[in-house]
Amino acid sequence: MYTLITAANSSQAYKLKNILDSESILLGEYLDLPELLIQSGKVLKLPDPESVTYIHEMLALCLDKEINNIYALRREEKQLLLSAQQLFGEYNINMHVADDKI
Repeated sequence: MYTLITAANSSQAYKLKNILDSESILLGEYLDLPELLIQSGKVLKLPDPESVTYIHEMLALCLDKEINNIYALRREEKQLLLSAQQLFGEYNINMHVADDKI
């Protein structure tokens, strides 16, 4: 099982990754990133929170990539994912809202 940290283009994501200190951490980003990062598998392309199907796309991604923990770093992602916490919980996917002081 994996842990997903969003906002992969932020220093906060890398700080959290170092704090969690696990090899089973995936970084994800919905903003534009160099294609090389995505193709290399170092960063997952996440759905845009503006999408009306965001929750379903994130759930599908988590199930496909065997993600059981999500640390949402951006406000838009936090709000949407926390509103669907019960749905994700039914699939044993835990939501963690990262502290802004990381």
